[in-house]
Amino acid sequence: MIAIRDLPHVLAVINAATIVVLLRAYYLIRARDREGHRRTMFVAIGLGVAFLAVYLVYHAFAGLAKFGGYGPVRPIYFTLLAIHVFMAFVVAVLVPITFYNAMKQRFAIHRGFARVTMPAWLFVAVSGLVVYVMAIHLYPMAGS
Repeated sequence: MIAIRDLPHVLAVINAATIVVLLRAYYLIRARDREGHRRTMFVAIGLGVAFLAVYLVYHAFAGLAKFGGYGPVRPIYFTLLAIHVFMAFVVAVLVPITFYNAMKQRFAIHRGFARVTMPAWLFVAVSGLVVYVMAIHLYPMAGS
């Protein structure tokens, strides 16, 4: 059984998998493999749902992760965290809209949204990994 304290590591793995899957989906659509792109994006949506479920469970039981860094790294970390959280909300709105338009076969609208959604989603996944590494591995709170 996975303990609550292990969930940040699970979230990091989901984020890393999301990056790989999104890049693969981008490659497939550029190669005009619509069916492969569609299947890969279903995996990305599944990873997003899994991430959200694990994230909510973790924060319901563990609260917020504490950052132990001091000095110049502290404002850097919290600025990145703030941008990451804001963009995560943006992505949480953009992904369903983009997905909905694809499912309705409104591909011109889907493509327009996807040009914003894909880089934003990648940013959130990558910045989530950076926040994880900084808070959990590089600058954990003493005694955590």
